[in-house]
Amino acid sequence: MLHLQGPKKLRRVNKYAYTPKLISIGPFHHGNEDLREMEKQKLRYFKDFCSKNNRSQEELASIVEGKELQIRHSYAEAPKQGKNQFVKMILLDAIFIIELVVRNYETPEEEQDNHILGKPWLRNAIQLDLILLENQLPFFILDDLYKFVFDDSSSCNHHKEEQQKQNEIPNKSYVPFLKLCRIYFSCYEKKQLKSNRTREVKHFTDLVRNFHIADNLDPTGKIRHLYCATKLDEAGVKFKAVQERSLLDIKFRKDRCLERCPFCNCSWLLNWLPCMKCVPCFEQMQPFLELPVFEVGDATECVFRNLMALEQCHYPKQAYISSYILLLDYLINTEKDVDLLVEKKAIVNRLGSDEAVAKLVNKLGHQIVECKSCYFDLSKELNGHYENFWNRNMASLTTVYFRDIWRGTATVV
Repeated sequence: MLHLQGPKKLRRVNKYAYTPKLISIGPFHHGNEDLREMEKQKLRYFKDFCSKNNRSQEELASIVEGKELQIRHSYAEAPKQGKNQFVKMILLDAIFIIELVVRNYETPEEEQDNHILGKPWLRNAIQLDLILLENQLPFFILDDLYKFVFDDSSSCNHHKEEQQKQNEIPNKSYVPFLKLCRIYFSCYEKKQLKSNRTREVKHFTDLVRNFHIADNLDPTGKIRHLYCATKLDEAGVKFKAVQERSLLDIKFRKDRCLERCPFCNCSWLLNWLPCMKCVPCFEQMQPFLELPVFEVGDATECVFRNLMALEQCHYPKQAYISSYILLLDYLINTEKDVDLLVEKKAIVNRLGSDEAVAKLVNKLGHQIVECKSCYFDLSKELNGHYENFWNRNMASLTTVYFRDIWRGTATVV
């Protein structure tokens, strides 16, 4: 069972984060009056799809009928629709999605003038609705229908070649459906990760989660405590934003010389004489917490709540997204912590207010149960650094007496 529905306790925290705004996919929100307008667009897409690819509704429905029970069992709560209504609903939703991602792939951005792809606000809203956990179809039925229509090597396509000859349908080179989906949802993918290409995709929420997963994540223990960003900054930890890395790939880099002798920390010198930063050995002798850039916008809460709900149901022992959000919750207590991380460019604040970001991060962790964190060892290192008496004193020396070139010069004089 894929649990295509989040835990009710999470939904109660913010039900709007799990509810589609424009389009319903699958049985959970089917029939919602607020989403009825997009049903007309689904029918238009279905007719266009059948016409372009010379397929009948009966042919496509037979694929869904053969997987009906498997599709039903993918939902935590059994769908209430009867067989005919259920098959029709799944078919209409599936073909809409396939036609949407195919058009997105085949049509250049400047020529996308249809009802959805040509309107950026509508395109973004539909994309967001399509990754909600309660608004999913199992990926296998989308892939099966796509292969039935487009893949010449598919077992159910033994008559396709003859049909192409008879109807003069051009045989375009086959592009895997997963690739089309990755392109369509590329706005949620920070960078291409080779490891993602081999992971099984259960549905679109799972696909977006895969975008963020790195290979080196290993849950080892549960974090009980971690000092916030401003506290760590007071102990001399430097926050460094990194671009070319998975969102979850956070590292604490500390030279061994610093562990043996905190006086080797050259922060005071670099603050006093910024030109010394060009000397690699001085730069490397500072403790750095490397954070991939985290962009916070209007859709952030919705996206991450759905990813965490998926993990709570299906990946309780590999809850990497949940671990990341809970780590941020430790690092961010107040708007001062957000201000520090924004200043270091580790957070891009599109909400406008540092306080709003702090409240958002602090609320995201509500009702999230974490078995083990992949940042347990990281938290031990950071706590150990802060609790070292000399680290805090060296940081105070830097802040009070060598804050900038003028203060440092006055101190020396």
